[in-house]
Amino acid sequence: QETLQRIVSTLANKNDEIHNFIDMLNHTIKNVQVNSSNAISELDEEFDGLYSILDEMKGSMANTIQQEEARKIQALQDQLSQCSNALESSEELLELAAQSLDIKDPVEFLKVENTEQIVTMASAFRISLKPKVSDSMTHLMVDFALERRMLQAVKFLPVPKAPEIDLAACLVADNCITVSWRMPEEDSRIDHFVLEYRKTNFDGLPRVKDEQRWELIDYIKATEYTLSGLKFDTKYMNLRVQACNKAVAGEYSDPVTLETKAFVFSLDSTSSHLNLKVEDTYVEWDPTGGKGQEKIKGKENKSRSGAPSPKRTSVSTRSSLRGSRDHFTGESYTVLGDTAVESGQHYWEVRAQKDCKSYSVGVTYRNLGKFDQLGKTNSSWCIHINNWLQTTFSAKHNNKTKTLDVPVPDRIGVYCDFDGGQLAFYNANSKELLHTFRTKFTQPLLPGFMIWCGGLTVSTGLQVPSAVKTLQKSENGLSGSTSSLNNIA
Repeated sequence: QETLQRIVSTLANKNDEIHNFIDMLNHTIKNVQVNSSNAISELDEEFDGLYSILDEMKGSMANTIQQEEARKIQALQDQLSQCSNALESSEELLELAAQSLDIKDPVEFLKVENTEQIVTMASAFRISLKPKVSDSMTHLMVDFALERRMLQAVKFLPVPKAPEIDLAACLVADNCITVSWRMPEEDSRIDHFVLEYRKTNFDGLPRVKDEQRWELIDYIKATEYTLSGLKFDTKYMNLRVQACNKAVAGEYSDPVTLETKAFVFSLDSTSSHLNLKVEDTYVEWDPTGGKGQEKIKGKENKSRSGAPSPKRTSVSTRSSLRGSRDHFTGESYTVLGDTAVESGQHYWEVRAQKDCKSYSVGVTYRNLGKFDQLGKTNSSWCIHINNWLQTTFSAKHNNKTKTLDVPVPDRIGVYCDFDGGQLAFYNANSKELLHTFRTKFTQPLLPGFMIWCGGLTVSTGLQVPSAVKTLQKSENGLSGSTSSLNNIA
């Protein structure tokens, strides 16, 4: 019966899948019809545009022929007018010469002055009997043989082939991912590329279920793109690329998966001092938090009423919610991270408010007591900034202090190499090394923060910056021993 039930259940699920598939096929058929109609409309527009260009070219070229015709006719008419005038003058001269030749009396003939000279100067002798322009118009003929072959070769734009992502050229560094790809063969019709990416915790190819939606970067002209300002709050990232010409997009490339593992944590509100307001990655000192709570509790204890007032009910609820936060007390204005470092190399950054009076940044074992302060136990390490009256900058461990003779940066980078026994602090902007603790960590480490009169913002999901890696390599390569400047016993 159980077997039959499983088979029935499987068949029912399969039927649902078939129904969904049928719906999808019907939807696809409708889409094919709509897209086909759109394609025909676009084809009509393209040919109408081509016809318009040809009509415009035909009109322009016909106008050129007409202008050439008018120019030649004008030149020939001018020459014709000159010839007609010369011919008329010549006929008059011929008549004059004939009259002179008819005179028989030598004395009378001599009386006709300059007849010979006048005839000699006839304009007909200066007229060119060759047309100034030819009647040929062959220089304005066209041959569309090449264009005709080109038009006959017009086809639908080919679908671009899928790009190939060059995994060896891809780079994950400094909270950026640089993706590089190439086309399997050169295609001059490619107009742009589209890059899609999504975060995932699964290694390998993308999965159908349990995946985030793809994020899209469009109109990339180059074959490389850098995604910047990322928060690596997952272990991997899927990436794929498609090529597009002016009409159609090709298939996506085979997706690649790049490792983007980084240390992600939030501030643990259950571990914080009552005088601290904690929200995810931000902590702020609240001078009224503890005292106000104690005063309200005192009034509640003195109340003899059996039924608490609405105000007291609200406060009581708040008290019960915040009671579990009362881990640190006294002057230990401390909050810890909610995720421990147990191995590997990790990096996070901290930014303090400008008017912050005092704060500490570091790590600690879980055994930090409720009255303990960071750096004052043998199981915690930190750097401390005090802006009260005068600014002091120091490194602290096991209740010993070392003054740091460097300016206090706006942002502090924390690098923890658990396996290598190294805790280093950097100027997060310039990547200048501020201080290094070297020891052998024997227990998991929790990020720790102390704040008084101000607020701190913590940035997690960051990979170890390239500059920090370079500094660590050079520092580790100098000597095997630990300098006393970088260590507080």
